Amino acid sequence: MPPSPLAAGEKLYCISYAPFRGNQSPLGTPTQIPASQIDDDLARLAPATNCVRTYSTQDGLDQVPAIAAKYGLQVMQGIWLSSNARRNREEIERGIALAKQYPQVIRSLVVGNEVLLRGEMSVSDLVAAIREVKAAVTIPVTYAEVWEFWLRYRDVYAAVDFVTIHILPYWEDFPIPAAQAGSHVSSIRAHVAQAFPDKEIVIGETGWPSAGRMREGARPSPADQARVMHDVLLVAKRGGYRVNLIEAFDQPWKRALEGTVGGHWGVYDGQSRAPKFAWGEPVSNHPHWILQAALGFALAAVIFLAAWWASRGIEGPALRRWIPVAAIAATAGALTGLMAEAIPLESLGVGGWVRSLAMALAAIAGPPLAAAAIMRQQPLPALATLLGGNGRALQDRLVLIAGGVFVLTLIMAVQTALGLVFDPRYKDFPNAALGAPAAAYFILMIATPRPRLEYGMAERLTAAVFVLSAVYIAFNESFANWQAQWFAGLLLLLAVTLLRLAGVRRRG
Repeated sequence: MPPSPLAAGEKLYCISYAPFRGNQSPLGTPTQIPASQIDDDLARLAPATNCVRTYSTQDGLDQVPAIAAKYGLQVMQGIWLSSNARRNREEIERGIALAKQYPQVIRSLVVGNEVLLRGEMSVSDLVAAIREVKAAVTIPVTYAEVWEFWLRYRDVYAAVDFVTIHILPYWEDFPIPAAQAGSHVSSIRAHVAQAFPDKEIVIGETGWPSAGRMREGARPSPADQARVMHDVLLVAKRGGYRVNLIEAFDQPWKRALEGTVGGHWGVYDGQSRAPKFAWGEPVSNHPHWILQAALGFALAAVIFLAAWWASRGIEGPALRRWIPVAAIAATAGALTGLMAEAIPLESLGVGGWVRSLAMALAAIAGPPLAAAAIMRQQPLPALATLLGGNGRALQDRLVLIAGGVFVLTLIMAVQTALGLVFDPRYKDFPNAALGAPAAAYFILMIATPRPRLEYGMAERLTAAVFVLSAVYIAFNESFANWQAQWFAGLLLLLAVTLLRLAGVRRRG
């Protein structure tokens, strides 16, 4: 990382705070967060920031000002507005009451957060709510919204004391790579300030996720998150404007709305509640790389062991059989650690864990089975033979198990490919998990004899799905998204394997 943007003893201006942990969520049934939980969080944040920004007064968040006072923190108190008029009334009344009760703690009231972006409120109703709150309190009142909507709905500008804009380079319509995020935030803020020269422009949200899928050239990672935070604070200090970072702690509940990336915007880890990085200190994207490497070596050893076991009784297996086995071992070994790292990050709920573990099974079992089949020079049978349970090839247990894992690989690949075609915004690219079996079965098919052609309908249709999906994903995600290009390449690899497999005919 570059040098710390904070001077010795300097704290952050403010940071967004939501107290939800584990399965706690503001969605659905109301959740009452205990005061002790908020107290623990604010005790951790107090050494690093002067202020926390909240978004609501419900779910126990009305306890934040009192606890913040205990630690010398100020609060940007949020009033959540939506299409629910009854809840809006409760939020407004409670927000006003808190501002009157804690005038030395609450720095400002944020009346509404991205309610125009969500389309849940009209501009006139929003302006009326802001003016009502402003007339009832003596502290500054603002509204928080993505920067484009401030330029689009200028009536809100006249109602607020200062302008609070959100600039999230990762979520821009044209995503901004991490290396350019700091300059992007600075230029957008300057653009808005030029449009609204008479009031202070505060950046109410800016940050970067530490995990999740790429969007064009914008890649979430621990190192990129830390780098963006460093750069944003540096340009803010140079420009003399105030910045609220999003967010304090990872919020797992956001994964239900935004996938893996939604739950990893915290500067602090959601489970350990510890900082993810220290200002000015090195950051690793793979802090457990030694363990990951050990897992890779272990799987490579299993692959060679499976090949040796399969070669027993074979008269001096040729060196040409060991070369593809080594290629399988190298590929699977290199990807295993990355797969193990991704599983807990990308698995949400029972369905997510079942999917991830199914892919892990294919990634761990497929390469050793393919290596054993190479030593025996036994190609996979056609899909119709495997799925129909017909033919003497199924009498070979190795062929049956290897074929079953191959079918599992195809099922997971089809499911993922179609998801990235029809609903891609929050879908991850399981490249490491899919890459190991895809490469293994491709090597198996080119390293074993190919019987005369007898193309099957299942192979052709599945290969067509993979080819069409690969082309669409590659262009839809852009060539800057190397995760998408890698996944598209894996789909093409599986398509080639299927077309070669279609040439396997039943014998006898």
